[in-house]
Amino acid sequence: MQTRKAEINRQTAETNISLKLDLDGEGQYNIQTGIGFFDHMLNLWTKHGLFNLELKAEGDLEVDGHHTVEDIGICLGLALKEALGNKAGITRYGHTLVPMDEALILVALDLSGRGHLELSVELPSPKVGDFETELVEEFLRALAINGGITLHVRQLSGRNTHHIIEGIFKALGRALRMAVEPDNRAKGALPSTKGVL
Repeated sequence: MQTRKAEINRQTAETNISLKLDLDGEGQYNIQTGIGFFDHMLNLWTKHGLFNLELKAEGDLEVDGHHTVEDIGICLGLALKEALGNKAGITRYGHTLVPMDEALILVALDLSGRGHLELSVELPSPKVGDFETELVEEFLRALAINGGITLHVRQLSGRNTHHIIEGIFKALGRALRMAVEPDNRAKGALPSTKGVL
């Protein structure tokens, strides 16, 4: 399997984002979004996915974090799609159940090429630190649509907003790690009867 890396640079009137993603990393990260809590969540995603991620984002945070968070989701989705190429030889599906204290989060996904998000969570607080919690959904949707991921995220328990969101990002990293792993038994075949993903 060839090197699975991608570099994305995207500039709009609202954000300027550059990132480098290596799917076969060691969980190393250098992430600067201007939103402290979001940096922490992306650090967790990278560490638990065993990806390497360099990310620098400048956005109109004087307005709010919406454009920055959504556009990072777009860029990460595009990077994931580029790094995977035609997806030959990958496992394709990933799932995990992650406890974070009282919170329990299930993530299941398919690198199907069909971007779709099913999200069932309740976040009690509107903000954690400088992060607006409704942006979790915006990030996940942008990632799923631009990465061609069918993504299901379910909260099975949880009362603390920080714990719930942290569980989501850890579970997302671990499920993606499983899905992008080479399947040695497949011997480089595409994991689809359609012949394309």
